[in-house]
Amino acid sequence: MSDSNAGQRELQQYLKRHPQTEWLELLQPDMLGILRGKRVVEHEFAGVFARGVNYCGAAVLLDAKGSTFDELAQGSRDGDPDVVATVVPGSLAPVPWAPVPSAQLLLTLAEPEGTPHYTDPRVVLRNAMRPLSEMGLTAVTATELEFYLLDHGGERPVPHVGLMPGTHRRQIGTQYASPQEVEDINPFLRELYAVCAAQNIPVGATLKEFAPGQIEVNLHHVANAELACDHAVLLKRAVKAVALRHNLGATFMAKPFAEYAGCSLHVHVSLLDAQGHNVFAPTDSRQPCSDTLRHAIGGLATTMAESMAIFAPTANSYRRYRPGLFVPLAPNWGVNHRGVALRIPLSAAEDTRVEHRPGGADGNPYLVMAAILAGIHHGLTTRREPGPMTLPGTEIVEKIELPLRWEAALDAFDAGTVLPRYLGERYHKLYAACRREECARFHAEISDRDYEWYLRAI
Repeated sequence: MSDSNAGQRELQQYLKRHPQTEWLELLQPDMLGILRGKRVVEHEFAGVFARGVNYCGAAVLLDAKGSTFDELAQGSRDGDPDVVATVVPGSLAPVPWAPVPSAQLLLTLAEPEGTPHYTDPRVVLRNAMRPLSEMGLTAVTATELEFYLLDHGGERPVPHVGLMPGTHRRQIGTQYASPQEVEDINPFLRELYAVCAAQNIPVGATLKEFAPGQIEVNLHHVANAELACDHAVLLKRAVKAVALRHNLGATFMAKPFAEYAGCSLHVHVSLLDAQGHNVFAPTDSRQPCSDTLRHAIGGLATTMAESMAIFAPTANSYRRYRPGLFVPLAPNWGVNHRGVALRIPLSAAEDTRVEHRPGGADGNPYLVMAAILAGIHHGLTTRREPGPMTLPGTEIVEKIELPLRWEAALDAFDAGTVLPRYLGERYHKLYAACRREECARFHAEISDRDYEWYLRAI
């Protein structure tokens, strides 16, 4: 059966279950992982699945405010040509919060003649995965996303927290892992879980994180890195939509509050061989990991500096990197230690994995995953050693060994020699140009802080 016929069958089966569907939301993640797209009405559904839709190619190359970049011809000086957007199979799902019966699906981009479009983050990830696939290895991955729930009102965001009993005063303190703090948002979580079930987003444990109003939602592991990233971007969409239905805001900014913990995107990765065996599992019970995992961690450590511009893609990203906050400042590693960048969690041997901890929740999951898989493959093929392991319970002397300012991270990205081979040199240069221009735009603006610090005193 052709892809077109399979797509038509998926649509027909969906409409049998949801015959009232009037709108279809077509979603495409941009360079920052922000979902862009368009809406079509019922009589256009079949055409989307049969031949795709024309889609503005520059829509995946926008800054955080949705503007095109002056440094690029795309979207401004090139006539803004369309590419062809086709359906990602299996992504059709209902939109339970929509006021009109609606469905959503994810898109992937191609040139008119059918060549995958190099600017699509999904295509970048596929290119980065290919070397591992050619070795007969499959990445089993999952993400953990942290976010803040916010109360509406006022000029500045306020974390959503419960009230002290019998008062109108807000609860204080971080209240890490507090069941009561989770119970306070039960109506929000109940609807979020229902939405995720309807949209095939495999949510797992929920945790009250280390700040007022901060929540972590885990996603289950899947043996498809691209699908794991789909789950991450769709979870973000669902969290924000459900929060609004409960008169709340939600943000995945890396550091929305200077005084509180930042929000991370932690990625768990293991590798299966063709027989389904986890090649990261230790072959000697006296060792914490296999040589394969150690070399993979060595590659991740080696490529971490040149990857920071992907793990931390915005100005706000770099406010998260401060000592004492369980945020990695160096490419260190260890077993059962949350202070390291590359952690081997406690697990059964068959579940041995590396938890990649440097990235912020504002990162594009597809590009973050691409950089991680690139680092792993580089480590395996060069048999890279990661340096001394941090033992459980060891106090870390925090030394800054990574580029933790935006310009420095972009310099390291430009100078990198590994990532271009996996992301594609053309995309590597494009990403750097876009991030540098957004960096320049951000620093060219005069913020309230400039006035607060300097206007009267100087």
